Amino acid sequence: MTMLRQQQQAAPASPARSGESRLGRLIKDMSRDKYLYLLALPGVLFFLIFKYVPMWGVVIAFQNYSPFAGIIHSDWVGFEHFQRFFSNPEFMLLFRNTMAINLLSLIFFFPLPIVLSLMLNELRSVLYKRVVQSVVYMPHFLSWVIISGLTFLLFAKGEGLVNKMLEAIGLSRIDFLTNSNLFWGMLTMQSIWKECGWGTILFLAAMAGIDPQVYEAAKIDGAGRIRQMWNITLPAIRSVIVILLILRLGHMMDVGFEQVFLMYNGAVSEVAEVFDTYVYRVGIQQAQFSYSTAAGLFKSVVGLALVVVSNWIAKKLGEDGVY
Repeated sequence: MTMLRQQQQAAPASPARSGESRLGRLIKDMSRDKYLYLLALPGVLFFLIFKYVPMWGVVIAFQNYSPFAGIIHSDWVGFEHFQRFFSNPEFMLLFRNTMAINLLSLIFFFPLPIVLSLMLNELRSVLYKRVVQSVVYMPHFLSWVIISGLTFLLFAKGEGLVNKMLEAIGLSRIDFLTNSNLFWGMLTMQSIWKECGWGTILFLAAMAGIDPQVYEAAKIDGAGRIRQMWNITLPAIRSVIVILLILRLGHMMDVGFEQVFLMYNGAVSEVAEVFDTYVYRVGIQQAQFSYSTAAGLFKSVVGLALVVVSNWIAKKLGEDGVY
Protein backbone atom coordinates (compact mmCIF):
# COMPACT_ATOMS: atom_id res chain seq x y z
CA MET A 1 0.00 0.00 0.00
CA THR A 2 2.84 2.35 0.86
CA MET A 3 4.52 1.74 -2.50
CA LEU A 4 1.20 2.30 -4.32
CA ARG A 5 0.71 5.65 -2.58
CA GLN A 6 4.24 6.71 -3.48
CA GLN A 7 3.65 5.79 -7.14
CA GLN A 8 0.39 7.77 -7.16
CA GLN A 9 2.13 10.77 -5.64
CA ALA A 10 5.01 10.54 -8.13
CA ALA A 11 2.65 10.15 -11.12
CA PRO A 12 2.55 13.23 -13.41
CA ALA A 13 -0.46 15.50 -13.26
CA SER A 14 -3.20 14.94 -15.81
CA PRO A 15 -3.34 17.21 -18.86
CA ALA A 16 -6.44 18.89 -17.45
CA ARG A 17 -4.75 19.64 -14.13
CA SER A 18 -1.60 20.74 -15.96
CA GLY A 19 -3.67 23.07 -18.11
CA GLU A 20 -5.47 24.43 -15.06
CA SER A 21 -2.18 25.06 -13.32
CA ARG A 22 -0.82 26.90 -16.36
CA LEU A 23 -3.99 28.96 -16.56
CA GLY A 24 -3.76 29.65 -12.86
CA ARG A 25 -0.17 30.76 -13.17
CA LEU A 26 -1.08 33.01 -16.08
CA ILE A 27 -3.90 34.62 -14.10
CA LYS A 28 -1.61 35.03 -11.12
CA ASP A 29 1.10 36.64 -13.28
CA MET A 30 -1.42 38.97 -14.92
CA SER A 31 -2.78 39.96 -11.53
CA ARG A 32 0.70 40.64 -10.19
CA ASP A 33 1.90 42.57 -13.26
CA LYS A 34 -1.45 44.09 -14.23
CA TYR A 35 -0.01 47.54 -14.88
CA LEU A 36 2.60 46.16 -17.28
CA TYR A 37 -0.12 44.29 -19.20
CA LEU A 38 -2.24 47.45 -19.29
CA LEU A 39 0.76 49.34 -20.63
CA ALA A 40 1.20 46.75 -23.40
CA LEU A 41 -2.53 46.58 -24.20
CA PRO A 42 -2.68 49.51 -26.71
CA GLY A 43 0.18 48.06 -28.73
CA VAL A 44 -1.36 44.57 -28.71
CA LEU A 45 -4.75 45.96 -29.80
CA PHE A 46 -3.10 47.98 -32.56
CA PHE A 47 -1.45 44.91 -34.08
CA LEU A 48 -4.56 42.77 -33.67
CA ILE A 49 -6.92 45.29 -35.25
CA PHE A 50 -4.74 46.78 -37.98
CA LYS A 51 -2.27 43.97 -38.74
CA TYR A 52 -3.72 40.53 -38.00
CA VAL A 53 -7.48 40.94 -38.54
CA PRO A 54 -7.05 42.46 -42.05
CA MET A 55 -4.93 39.45 -43.05
CA TRP A 56 -8.21 37.60 -43.58
CA GLY A 57 -8.70 39.76 -46.67
CA VAL A 58 -5.75 38.22 -48.56
CA VAL A 59 -7.99 35.31 -49.56
CA ILE A 60 -9.50 37.51 -52.28
CA ALA A 61 -6.20 37.15 -54.15
CA PHE A 62 -7.40 33.63 -54.97
CA GLN A 63 -10.93 34.73 -55.91
CA ASN A 64 -12.79 36.80 -58.44
CA TYR A 65 -13.86 39.04 -55.62
CA SER A 66 -17.13 40.90 -55.92
CA PRO A 67 -18.11 43.46 -53.27
CA PHE A 68 -21.73 42.41 -53.73
CA ALA A 69 -21.05 38.68 -53.21
CA GLY A 70 -18.53 39.23 -50.42
CA ILE A 71 -15.50 37.15 -49.54
CA ILE A 72 -17.46 34.03 -48.64
CA HIS A 73 -19.55 33.83 -51.81
CA SER A 74 -17.03 35.05 -54.41
CA ASP A 75 -15.78 32.50 -56.96
CA TRP A 76 -12.39 30.85 -56.35
CA VAL A 77 -9.89 31.01 -59.22
CA GLY A 78 -6.71 29.73 -57.57
CA PHE A 79 -3.47 31.29 -58.83
CA GLU A 80 -5.00 32.90 -61.91
CA HIS A 81 -4.29 36.47 -60.74
CA PHE A 82 -0.70 35.59 -59.84
CA GLN A 83 -0.12 34.13 -63.32
CA ARG A 84 -1.57 37.26 -64.88
CA PHE A 85 0.59 39.47 -62.66
CA PHE A 86 3.85 37.65 -63.42
CA SER A 87 3.14 37.53 -67.17
CA ASN A 88 2.31 41.24 -67.27
CA PRO A 89 5.03 43.20 -69.17
CA GLU A 90 4.89 45.83 -66.40
CA PHE A 91 6.07 43.33 -63.77
CA MET A 92 9.78 43.60 -64.65
CA LEU A 93 9.51 47.40 -64.75
CA LEU A 94 7.93 47.45 -61.30
CA PHE A 95 10.51 45.00 -59.96
CA ARG A 96 13.42 47.00 -61.39
CA ASN A 97 12.22 50.34 -60.03
CA THR A 98 11.36 48.98 -56.58
CA MET A 99 14.66 47.14 -56.17
CA ALA A 100 16.72 50.05 -57.49
CA ILE A 101 15.18 52.55 -55.07
CA ASN A 102 15.56 50.17 -52.14
CA LEU A 103 19.16 49.27 -53.02
CA LEU A 104 20.06 52.96 -53.15
CA SER A 105 18.41 53.41 -49.76
CA LEU A 106 20.23 50.38 -48.36
CA ILE A 107 23.63 51.53 -49.64
CA PHE A 108 23.43 55.26 -48.90
CA PHE A 109 20.73 55.70 -46.25
CA PHE A 110 21.16 52.71 -43.92
CA PRO A 111 24.80 53.42 -42.89
CA LEU A 112 24.27 57.16 -42.29
CA PRO A 113 22.40 56.87 -38.95
CA ILE A 114 25.28 54.70 -37.71
CA VAL A 115 27.86 57.30 -38.77
CA LEU A 116 25.78 60.13 -37.28
CA SER A 117 25.37 58.19 -34.02
CA LEU A 118 29.13 57.70 -33.79
CA MET A 119 29.67 61.42 -34.34
CA LEU A 120 27.06 62.42 -31.75
CA ASN A 121 28.50 59.95 -29.26
CA GLU A 122 31.88 61.69 -29.50
CA LEU A 123 30.51 65.10 -28.54
CA ARG A 124 31.64 66.12 -25.08
CA SER A 125 29.27 69.05 -24.57
CA VAL A 126 25.96 67.60 -23.35
CA LEU A 127 24.03 70.78 -24.20
CA TYR A 128 25.39 70.94 -27.75
CA LYS A 129 24.71 67.22 -28.22
CA ARG A 130 21.06 67.61 -27.16
CA VAL A 131 20.56 70.60 -29.45
CA VAL A 132 22.00 68.71 -32.43
CA GLN A 133 19.87 65.67 -31.65
CA SER A 134 16.71 67.78 -31.48
CA VAL A 135 17.52 69.45 -34.80
CA VAL A 136 18.18 66.18 -36.66
CA TYR A 137 15.07 64.53 -35.10
CA MET A 138 12.64 67.24 -36.24
CA PRO A 139 12.28 66.29 -39.94
CA HIS A 140 10.91 62.89 -38.89
CA PHE A 141 7.75 64.58 -37.60
CA LEU A 142 7.05 66.31 -40.93
CA SER A 143 4.62 64.57 -43.26
CA TRP A 144 5.63 63.54 -46.75
CA VAL A 145 3.27 66.20 -48.07
CA ILE A 146 5.40 68.90 -46.42
CA ILE A 147 8.63 67.21 -47.53
CA SER A 148 7.40 67.09 -51.13
CA GLY A 149 6.28 70.70 -50.94
CA LEU A 150 9.71 71.77 -49.72
CA THR A 151 11.30 69.73 -52.50
CA PHE A 152 9.23 71.54 -55.12
CA LEU A 153 10.06 74.94 -53.61
CA LEU A 154 13.77 74.14 -53.67
CA PHE A 155 14.18 72.24 -56.94
CA ALA A 156 11.43 73.49 -59.28
CA LYS A 157 12.91 74.58 -62.59
CA GLY A 158 11.08 77.87 -62.80
CA GLU A 159 10.90 79.26 -59.26
CA GLY A 160 13.03 76.79 -57.30
CA LEU A 161 15.59 78.28 -54.95
CA VAL A 162 18.40 75.97 -56.10
CA ASN A 163 17.89 76.85 -59.76
CA LYS A 164 17.79 80.54 -58.95
CA MET A 165 21.13 80.19 -57.17
CA LEU A 166 22.56 78.29 -60.14
CA GLU A 167 21.36 81.01 -62.49
CA ALA A 168 22.80 83.71 -60.22
CA ILE A 169 26.28 82.23 -60.48
CA GLY A 170 26.05 81.88 -64.25
CA LEU A 171 25.04 78.21 -64.57
CA SER A 172 22.07 76.86 -66.48
CA ARG A 173 18.96 75.65 -64.72
CA ILE A 174 18.57 71.92 -64.06
CA ASP A 175 15.24 70.14 -64.39
CA PHE A 176 15.44 68.15 -61.17
CA LEU A 177 11.81 67.11 -60.81
CA THR A 178 11.08 65.85 -64.33
CA ASN A 179 14.45 64.29 -65.08
CA SER A 180 14.11 60.51 -64.90
CA ASN A 181 17.86 60.15 -64.32
CA LEU A 182 17.62 62.12 -61.06
CA PHE A 183 14.37 60.71 -59.68
CA TRP A 184 15.80 57.81 -57.65
CA GLY A 185 18.48 60.08 -56.19
CA MET A 186 15.84 62.65 -55.17
CA LEU A 187 13.87 60.00 -53.30
CA THR A 188 17.02 58.79 -51.53
CA MET A 189 17.98 62.33 -50.48
CA GLN A 190 14.47 62.94 -49.15
CA SER A 191 14.63 59.76 -47.04
CA ILE A 192 18.07 60.67 -45.71
CA TRP A 193 17.02 64.18 -44.70
CA LYS A 194 13.77 63.05 -43.10
CA GLU A 195 14.76 59.85 -41.29
CA CYS A 196 18.53 59.88 -40.77
CA GLY A 197 18.34 61.68 -37.41
CA TRP A 198 15.48 59.55 -36.15
CA GLY A 199 17.38 56.40 -37.04
CA THR A 200 20.11 57.27 -34.54
CA ILE A 201 17.90 56.65 -31.50
CA LEU A 202 18.48 52.91 -31.21
CA PHE A 203 22.20 53.20 -31.92
CA LEU A 204 22.69 55.95 -29.32
CA ALA A 205 20.72 53.87 -26.79
CA ALA A 206 23.03 50.91 -27.45
CA MET A 207 26.10 53.13 -27.10
CA ALA A 208 24.83 54.46 -23.78
CA GLY A 209 25.08 50.94 -22.36
CA ILE A 210 28.82 50.64 -23.02
CA ASP A 211 30.90 50.67 -19.83
CA PRO A 212 32.96 53.92 -19.72
CA GLN A 213 35.79 52.00 -18.06
CA VAL A 214 36.38 50.19 -21.35
CA TYR A 215 37.12 53.52 -23.03
CA GLU A 216 39.37 54.55 -20.15
CA ALA A 217 41.34 51.31 -20.46
CA ALA A 218 41.67 51.90 -24.21
CA LYS A 219 43.00 55.42 -23.58
CA ILE A 220 45.60 54.06 -21.20
CA ASP A 221 46.69 51.62 -23.92
CA GLY A 222 47.13 54.55 -26.29
CA ALA A 223 44.00 54.12 -28.44
CA GLY A 224 42.74 57.30 -30.08
CA ARG A 225 39.14 58.27 -30.85
CA ILE A 226 39.03 56.46 -34.19
CA ARG A 227 40.54 53.30 -32.72
CA GLN A 228 38.04 53.39 -29.83
CA MET A 229 35.11 53.70 -32.22
CA TRP A 230 36.39 50.85 -34.38
CA ASN A 231 37.34 48.42 -31.59
CA ILE A 232 34.82 49.29 -28.86
CA THR A 233 31.77 51.23 -30.07
CA LEU A 234 31.06 49.42 -33.33
CA PRO A 235 31.40 45.88 -31.86
CA ALA A 236 29.10 46.94 -28.99
CA ILE A 237 26.30 47.98 -31.36
CA ARG A 238 26.90 45.23 -33.94
CA SER A 239 23.89 43.19 -32.80
CA VAL A 240 21.61 46.22 -33.17
CA ILE A 241 22.98 46.88 -36.66
CA VAL A 242 22.37 43.26 -37.69
CA ILE A 243 18.79 43.24 -36.38
CA LEU A 244 17.91 46.52 -38.09
CA LEU A 245 19.53 45.30 -41.32
CA ILE A 246 17.43 42.12 -41.25
CA LEU A 247 14.27 44.13 -40.68
CA ARG A 248 15.27 46.54 -43.45
CA LEU A 249 15.73 43.66 -45.90
CA GLY A 250 12.17 42.60 -45.11
CA HIS A 251 10.99 45.86 -46.68
CA MET A 252 12.91 45.54 -49.92
CA MET A 253 9.62 45.32 -51.83
CA ASP A 254 8.21 48.39 -50.08
CA VAL A 255 9.22 51.84 -51.22
CA GLY A 256 6.63 53.95 -49.44
CA PHE A 257 3.52 54.81 -51.40
CA GLU A 258 3.05 58.36 -50.14
CA GLN A 259 6.56 59.57 -50.95
CA VAL A 260 6.61 58.16 -54.50
CA PHE A 261 3.01 59.15 -55.22
CA LEU A 262 3.64 62.78 -54.28
CA MET A 263 6.79 62.97 -56.42
CA TYR A 264 5.20 61.10 -59.34
CA ASN A 265 4.65 62.85 -62.66
CA GLY A 266 4.27 61.78 -66.26
CA ALA A 267 7.84 62.62 -67.19
CA VAL A 268 9.29 60.15 -64.67
CA SER A 269 6.64 57.43 -64.89
CA GLU A 270 9.13 54.90 -66.32
CA VAL A 271 11.28 55.09 -63.17
CA ALA A 272 8.60 56.06 -60.63
CA GLU A 273 6.10 53.23 -61.09
CA VAL A 274 6.65 50.78 -58.21
CA PHE A 275 4.59 48.00 -56.67
CA ASP A 276 2.91 50.37 -54.20
CA THR A 277 1.72 52.84 -56.82
CA TYR A 278 0.74 50.00 -59.16
CA VAL A 279 -1.44 48.39 -56.50
CA TYR A 280 -3.12 51.76 -55.90
CA ARG A 281 -3.64 52.43 -59.60
CA VAL A 282 -4.99 48.99 -60.42
CA GLY A 283 -6.74 48.19 -57.17
CA ILE A 284 -8.33 51.53 -56.22
CA GLN A 285 -8.64 53.45 -59.46
CA GLN A 286 -9.55 50.46 -61.65
CA ALA A 287 -11.30 48.43 -58.91
CA GLN A 288 -9.39 45.21 -59.67
CA PHE A 289 -9.36 44.17 -56.04
CA SER A 290 -8.32 40.53 -56.41
CA TYR A 291 -5.55 41.28 -58.88
CA SER A 292 -4.08 44.09 -56.77
CA THR A 293 -4.29 41.93 -53.65
CA ALA A 294 -2.28 39.23 -55.45
CA ALA A 295 0.40 41.83 -56.24
CA GLY A 296 0.43 42.99 -52.61
CA LEU A 297 0.62 39.41 -51.34
CA PHE A 298 3.61 38.77 -53.60
CA LYS A 299 5.40 41.70 -51.96
CA SER A 300 4.67 40.34 -48.49
CA VAL A 301 5.85 36.82 -49.31
CA VAL A 302 9.11 38.13 -50.78
CA GLY A 303 9.66 40.30 -47.70
CA LEU A 304 9.05 37.35 -45.38
CA ALA A 305 11.46 35.17 -47.38
CA LEU A 306 14.15 37.86 -47.19
CA VAL A 307 13.76 38.15 -43.42
CA VAL A 308 13.96 34.37 -42.93
CA VAL A 309 17.00 33.97 -45.19
CA SER A 310 18.89 36.97 -43.78
CA ASN A 311 18.11 35.87 -40.22
CA TRP A 312 19.44 32.36 -41.01
CA ILE A 313 22.62 33.84 -42.48
CA ALA A 314 23.07 36.08 -39.44
CA LYS A 315 22.79 33.08 -37.10
CA LYS A 316 25.30 31.15 -39.20
CA LEU A 317 27.71 34.04 -38.78
CA GLY A 318 27.32 33.96 -35.01
CA GLU A 319 24.82 36.78 -34.51
CA ASP A 320 21.62 36.55 -32.49
CA GLY A 321 19.26 37.48 -35.29
CA VAL A 322 15.66 38.60 -34.90
CA TYR A 323 14.30 35.28 -33.60
